[in-house]
Amino acid sequence: MKYYKTEKICAKEIGVEFDENGKITEIEFCGGCDGNTHGLQNLILGMNKDEVIKKLEGIDCRGRGTSCPDQLAKILKSLS
Repeated sequence: MKYYKTEKICAKEIGVEFDENGKITEIEFCGGCDGNTHGLQNLILGMNKDEVIKKLEGIDCRGRGTSCPDQLAKILKSLS
């Protein structure tokens, strides 16, 4: 799994891996709100990365202009 640095959020890195069809096979948030990040992990495992981008892109956390879900979407988008 490859880890990517994040900006402006509690999780300092997000690790993600997907298969040849673009389905997310593994994900890990390093830091952040434990319950929220584990819930997010469970919800998106097996989903196509393009679907995840559509659902999570633009979500804001406390006026930061980004969030853990948004940072994940940005990472996935950069890999598309």
